[in-house]
Parts: sequence; structure tokens; C-alpha cells
Amino acid sequence: MARSSLPIIAAGDGGLTRYLEEIRRFRMLEPQEEYMLAKRYVEYGDRDAAQQLVTSHLRLVAKIAMGYRGYGLPIGEVISEGNVGLMQAVKRFEPDKGFRLATYAMWWIKAAIQEYILRSWSLVKMGTTANQKRLFFNLRKAKSQLQALGDGDLKPDQVEAIATKLGVTQDDVVSMNRRLSGDASLNSPLRADSESGEWQDWLVDERDDQETVMAESEELDHRRAMLKQALAVLNEREKRIFEARRLAEDPVTLEDLSAEFGVSRERVRQIEVRAFEKVQSAVQTLSRGGTLPRVIDAG
Repeated sequence: MARSSLPIIAAGDGGLTRYLEEIRRFRMLEPQEEYMLAKRYVEYGDRDAAQQLVTSHLRLVAKIAMGYRGYGLPIGEVISEGNVGLMQAVKRFEPDKGFRLATYAMWWIKAAIQEYILRSWSLVKMGTTANQKRLFFNLRKAKSQLQALGDGDLKPDQVEAIATKLGVTQDDVVSMNRRLSGDASLNSPLRADSESGEWQDWLVDERDDQETVMAESEELDHRRAMLKQALAVLNEREKRIFEARRLAEDPVTLEDLSAEFGVSRERVRQIEVRAFEKVQSAVQTLSRGGTLPRVIDAG
């Protein structure tokens, strides 16, 4: 699974097009096939299995990388860094948890790309705090939603709206907007001697496509279904406490539950921990295709 064994983007015109054509030759994996390859890598360190997992997801990396074209960095390097994130995801992927590699790898790919962008932009330009980093990566999207993608300063109401949405100060918004507009304007040409258009012409819609939305919806439905099945291993008291403490939007206090069941707060806490461990074990059993034990309704 060496980085050098993956397709590369050649320098010059047409390099990206040739790369995209090349990675399309790697077919997508069926769920069971992906699971068996991941098991082979986890249990036996099978490098060929890992290579197949990586190459089958190179299109995912390219799709995510295209969303970061607006930062003025070579797209080949952005994709390359995303591929590093993908390889890290494959190394850490646990197939027995029952979820698809793409869902897990997406976060590693984005993290690797964003880390590369942060390294490439000087700290003087973008700042170092967590809020400034969040602003750096979300400002353009927020401006787009407000129809404010020009080069000039934002209007006061736009600044206020973005600051509120992203949880930063209005001064931070003004400052970051000026830095990004000055150093990597969306209206800057891709190449000075070409008619290839401006950076903003290449920005992709950051909303997930229909295929991704459907996949994530199915994944969420699958998780909910497994959780519902897993709750069946709990007796009534355990289920009530687990749902009240772990699933409710506004968790019930230990004190209220202790009054409800006539036991100490410490006893409620112990039941909550035991219930969580039982549910966690049940989910792992279900993800491996196993069956759940019969519930004995005892406190």
C-alpha cells in the first residue's frame, strides 16, 4: 500500500484529466467483497487486499479534493494528500463494526487535505485558533449561501450573519475575508496565459450529490435498525435508564431516575454503564451477523 504505487497526476495540461480517467478503471467494491478484503488486511496484513481497498476509493478522494480548488493550491497535490488520508483510513478501518469504508474514510481524507492547506497557508495569513481555522474553511460556503461571492468587503448584515453562523467575531470575519480575497481571489484566473477561466468557475457545489446522500441515509437507517435491535437485550429498567441518559435530547438526571426507581444515584449510574456495555456488545454481535441472547428481566 505504498504511496508510490498509486496513479499520479502528471504535470502540465491534461494531467488531471488523464488521472481521472485512470482511476475510473478501478471498479467499486460490493459490500461483502469490501468486508472480506478488509478482514484479510486486518487479520493477515494482506497488502494486496489493502491496495484494492485504496484504489477502489480513489474517486472518492478526487471528488472531495475538487471541493478545495478555491485555495489556490495545485490540485494534484491536494489529491495526493487526500490519498494519504485514505491510506490511513484503510489502516485503521475496523470492518466488524458494520459500516462502509467510504463513510469512515471521508473524515480521514478531509482531515489530510485540510492539514495540507493549513501548512501551505502561512499562519500570518490565516491565524492559529480553532475558530479561525473553522472560519478559514467555511467562509466561502457561508458567503455563497448569502450570495456574497464578490471580491470587496462584506456588507455589515452579511458580516453579522456569518459571524453568528460560524461562532466567531465580526472582526474575524472581516479580516479573514480580506485575506482570502487578496491572496486567492475566486476571480483570479487559473493560469495567466490561458482562457481556462477563473477559480470560481471550478468550485464545486459543496452539497453532497444524490448518491452520497442516499448512501449516508442508508447508513443512518442501518445504524438505527441495529440500535433498535440491540436495545432488545435490555430489561425494562435498563432500557428506560439507557434511553433517558444516552438517547434523550435532554438527558434525565441521575437524581430524577433514582427517585423514579427508588434506588440510589450510584445504583442508577451502575445500571446505565451496564446497559451501555450490553448494547455495545449487541451491536458488535449484530454487525458480525450473530444473534442476540434472550433477555432475562431482572434488575
